[in-house]
Amino acid sequence: MMPWIESFQRPTTIPEALQLVRRGGRRARFVAGATDVLVQADPSTRILVDVTRLKLNYIKRQGKGWAIGAATTMAALEQSKEMQRLADGILAQAAATCGSVQNRNLATIGGNLANASPAADSAPPLLVLDAEVVMVGPKGRRRLPLTKFFRGVRKTALNGALLVEVFIPPLPKGRAAWSFHKLARLASDISVVNAAVGLGLDGKGNCQWARIALGAVAPTPFRLLEVEKRLQGKRLDRALVEQACAQVGEQVRPITDVRSTSSYRREMSGVLVRRGAA
Repeated sequence: MMPWIESFQRPTTIPEALQLVRRGGRRARFVAGATDVLVQADPSTRILVDVTRLKLNYIKRQGKGWAIGAATTMAALEQSKEMQRLADGILAQAAATCGSVQNRNLATIGGNLANASPAADSAPPLLVLDAEVVMVGPKGRRRLPLTKFFRGVRKTALNGALLVEVFIPPLPKGRAAWSFHKLARLASDISVVNAAVGLGLDGKGNCQWARIALGAVAPTPFRLLEVEKRLQGKRLDRALVEQACAQVGEQVRPITDVRSTSSYRREMSGVLVRRGAA
């Protein structure tokens, strides 16, 4: 299917993987499930460095948070009892929409993020969960908030480093509700719009904090910080939600493509946020 590939390497250590990609330069690429690599079919990629033998497939407690290995598949996230319970199952729900069953058995959370598609379904849930990514490169290991990871369409902060882990910090204490919503022709299709919402409420129905993220409506998935501020400290009634949803349309920068018009994406961004806040 990709006759231009000259070499397929399967290192067993992270230093070895980094060395192989460094030697290959722009011709080399890390790969796990290869679901994006196959679709993109980029003939400039001549060397594939497989990361599935680097022991990066795990979901485990780390302190009071959760560490997810970059090679963890979408199927594993979807089926994980821990992820089904975490934040009302927001990440497990998103993973369950990432393509067909066959695709989810191969596609990984690291690949979904590193591919940096504006429509990546795992990104909005991880953004509202305040997730961080852990990278290993020539200068060593570093951790970066996911909000600073995406730099543009298909662009990230990796710069030759390997994404090894996603860390989800402890959730805010108190009463909270979380939700993920996706608009697509079919649930397994690429998103026209996707949205994640987290809301913290006090006993009187006032919004203590809000986290809202959207995908497929800008060059990168992103948090709607101004909309979040509008909700904080106020009673979460229908009028406030409608004001917030109207503001959503001012925050997004959608494009028109084969899946949707920009105007429809703009309109549905507010609709999905409204559903999340309901």
